[in-house]
Amino acid sequence: MADGQSIFGVHGTALALRSQRLSMLASNIANAATPGYKARDIDFDRAMDLAGRGRGAGAAAEEAAAYRVPVTPSLDGNTVELSTEQTLFAENAVQYRTTLSFLEGRISTITRALKGE
Repeated sequence: MADGQSIFGVHGTALALRSQRLSMLASNIANAATPGYKARDIDFDRAMDLAGRGRGAGAAAEEAAAYRVPVTPSLDGNTVELSTEQTLFAENAVQYRTTLSFLEGRISTITRALKGE
């Protein structure tokens, strides 16, 4: 239950995984000019599957993380393709916000129920 598998179901885990993916994508963007830096990403569906099998969100994210294979390799060994990373970051941020909004609604419903409204 430590990873959101309580009253929030899979949504708590999804939020934690989306947050970890945002951090990883932000790191890729921040290191776009670092020679030899290898871009990584989390396979979200695989991470959710692993988390559903009893792994914590952190362990599932790490196990589902992989190095990205660039479309156009860089001469300095850096595999970050800035436009790809920015697009993935924006998409994941929208998905994060959607999950967060759902959870906020769920919390509001539970709060109203506890107050007897």
